[in-house]
Amino acid sequence: MGDLTGQTVLVTGASSGLGEQLAYAAAARGANLVLAARRQAQLSSVADQCRLLSKAQAVAIRCDLGRVSEIDGLFAQIDALFGRLDLVINAAGFGYLAPAVEIDVATMAKMLRVNSLGVMVVSQLAAQRMLTAKHGEIVNIASIAGKIATPKSAVYAATKAALIAYDNALRLELKPAGINVMTVNPGPIETAFFKTADPTGHYLDSVRWLALNPVKFAEVIMSKVGHHHRELNRPRLMAAANLGYQVAPKLGDWLAGTVFNFK
Repeated sequence: MGDLTGQTVLVTGASSGLGEQLAYAAAARGANLVLAARRQAQLSSVADQCRLLSKAQAVAIRCDLGRVSEIDGLFAQIDALFGRLDLVINAAGFGYLAPAVEIDVATMAKMLRVNSLGVMVVSQLAAQRMLTAKHGEIVNIASIAGKIATPKSAVYAATKAALIAYDNALRLELKPAGINVMTVNPGPIETAFFKTADPTGHYLDSVRWLALNPVKFAEVIMSKVGHHHRELNRPRLMAAANLGYQVAPKLGDWLAGTVFNFK
C-alpha cells in the first residue's frame, strides 16, 4: 500500500522487532498510529519516531494481549481518540522452544493467551468496527511454524496453527463486506524474539543464513496491504517446503525432524 494518510492503523507488538518496523513502515505512509505493547518506555520511543516519519499522530498505549480486559480498554481509547480503524496489524507474540514433555503449563498457557486468544480478540473487536464502517483490513502475523512444526516447537507451532485456522474462517466471513484478512507466515526473523525463545542463541545462529531482515520484511508486508492478498509466506524456501509437506507428509516429517531441525 502506498498512501495511508488520514487512516488509523493499530499495530500490536509495536515496541520491538517486526512490530516496530511495521509501525515505521505505516508511519512512512502517513498513517495515524495506535501502538500497543507491554513495554511503555520502548513503545513511547517508537511513537516518537513514528510522528517524525508520518507528520501525523502516533499514540502509545500499554496493553498486554494476554489480558482480555486490557484489550477492551485499548479499543475504547481508539474509539475515543480516532472514531475509526482502517488497518490492524497484529505482530504481538512470543515463543519458547522446549520439548513438549518438558515445557511448563504456565508457559503453555501464556503462549496460548498472547499468540492465539489475544490476537483473536483484537481481530474480533476490529472486525466489528470494520463491518459497521464497511471498510478495513486485518493483518495477522502467524508463523511458518504453524504449517511446518519441528521438534521443541510443539506449543508455539500450535498457537500459530490455531491463528492460521482462525484467519481462514474469519477471511470468509468478512469477504462479503469487502474486508480482507491477510495471514503472514514468516520463518525465523533476526529480532530479539530469540532472546526469549532460545536464550542460548544456538537456533538463530543455525538459521541465520535464511533469517529474514525485519526492515525489509516489513516493507514486503506493507506492499501487500490493500491488494486483498490472502497469505504471505517467507522465506520462499520454507514456503516451498510447506507445499512439499502437503504432497508427501511422511517425507515432510523426516525433513522437519532432520534437515529443518536446527534447535
